[in-house]
Amino acid sequence: MSDKGYAVNDLVWAKMKGFSPWPGRISVPPAELRRIPVKKNNPVKCIFFFGSNNYAWIEETQIKPYQEFKDKLLNSCKTAQFKEAVQQIEEFMVDPEKFQPLFVGENELANRPDPDVEFNKLREGGTGSGTEESGTEDTPSVNNTTTPAALETVEDGTATPIAKKPAKKKVRASLPIKLNVDKVTPATKVRAIGTKAKASPLEDVSSTPAPKRKKKLLDDAGDLSGLDMDSYASPVRRSAPISHLLNRPVTVTRPDTPEIDMSTVSEAVTSRNIQASQLKFGFLGLGIMGCGIVKNLIKSGHQVVVWNRTPSKCRKFQEEGAQVAPTPCDVVEMADVTYSCVADPQVAKDLVFGNCGVIQASLTNKGYVEMTGIDPESSQDIAEAVLRKGGRYLEAQIQGSKTQAEEGTLIILASGDRLLFEDCQSCFEAISRNSFYLGDVGNATKMNLVLQMVSGIALAGIAEALALADRAGLQQKDVLEVLELTSMSSEMLLQKGKAIIKGEFPTHHALKYMQKDLKLALGLADGLEQSSPITAASNEVFKHAKRLGYGSHDASAVYVRARF
Repeated sequence: MSDKGYAVNDLVWAKMKGFSPWPGRISVPPAELRRIPVKKNNPVKCIFFFGSNNYAWIEETQIKPYQEFKDKLLNSCKTAQFKEAVQQIEEFMVDPEKFQPLFVGENELANRPDPDVEFNKLREGGTGSGTEESGTEDTPSVNNTTTPAALETVEDGTATPIAKKPAKKKVRASLPIKLNVDKVTPATKVRAIGTKAKASPLEDVSSTPAPKRKKKLLDDAGDLSGLDMDSYASPVRRSAPISHLLNRPVTVTRPDTPEIDMSTVSEAVTSRNIQASQLKFGFLGLGIMGCGIVKNLIKSGHQVVVWNRTPSKCRKFQEEGAQVAPTPCDVVEMADVTYSCVADPQVAKDLVFGNCGVIQASLTNKGYVEMTGIDPESSQDIAEAVLRKGGRYLEAQIQGSKTQAEEGTLIILASGDRLLFEDCQSCFEAISRNSFYLGDVGNATKMNLVLQMVSGIALAGIAEALALADRAGLQQKDVLEVLELTSMSSEMLLQKGKAIIKGEFPTHHALKYMQKDLKLALGLADGLEQSSPITAASNEVFKHAKRLGYGSHDASAVYVRARF
């Protein structure tokens, strides 16, 4: 029994990272479950998960009694598999004997064969527990005096002793292969190394080079005689560089991102006559999107405190009246509501949980708004941490590019604390043309990932289409001109198409962030068991373009990969 009172057979809710709390049972770990290192102050328990019928190690801090938290957690997930798991644990409570065959761990240790006994059988020439079933009757026996170090593995997986002085042995082939006697070469020993084999001649044979090892392939009739074995020789793997095959420059320069012009205000922001809130707003992250957002907040009369990992980026905003804080924690202390807009989920969590992070500040009655493109699980983790400290949390996912951020024409997708959404309305009016409230935490991130799926697939499609047009001898500009007149026309496709034709990819939405969103969308789909083959294919195209060195370029640089 653990310090918290958990014992084998206890029914619990267990939360694995990336998943909702799931009904399970404290179990004895099965043999195939790999052990994990355990921290002294953070013990783990082996959990059998109902529904999926698998095992995992879960920290005790992520385990709660089933009955006590049943009413609270029953609605934490609404998938069919979750409902099936709840039904299964309820049936287990009524008739536990019915589920005993599923729990392989309880009696497994007692029934496991003794490894020492099995090894001794091998040394004494026995076949062991698994050899009899394999039907390898021609396996040579091993003498009692042969030590394990003297055993070598041959291609069929059996063990044979290698003596210091060669002894002539008659070995029968396991398959009836007719060999040409004139082409027979000296015997070889084969040493298994990982998944490959390397042959070297025995000491008592001549220096005649051994032939290439042949793969044993059967035709439809199960016979080898009709196949040309030389054509199936394993190719030699070479380590020579293959970058020349990619037809790309050795290095890809990162495009220059021009500094934001603080002297101008877009017509969209000017025309709105925004009444700035009296609250003070903090902003973490001055990247491609963050700079345009903060500029419009300042120009619309809001009080702003900024922080960035590279302090020099704060200088222009400080000159326009913004305050600069040394750490994220200090921004939260100085502001009433703090926005975060950084690269990815991991950076977003580092800002919250890391050194001098958000939760180290006093969050009582303060708002925290996550604008980073992240997954629902990461957003939920951040929300729980903020709420635990007495704060308020809101997702505010942004749809748009660098140009729209500077013009104040983004689209805001919000979910979480409704009152905090209302407190942010003057800010949203300054940076967006529309803002939508979507309900509970997680809904905004899901909506954002769905829309990014559409964007990524469409962008990969226009890149591939223009690559085909070029290969077919068509003028790419003619393709865009006709496309603009059809029902398929869209502002994004036309803009990205023009960038592709110019061969210049100034960053408006970085390719690496588009690939990140596609990956997160696939993770969401995988958790819901939703097939997404087109998204998966598009993700691979973006991933390859990123590997080619175009991650910091605009997402339209996916065209470079589409041309292969």
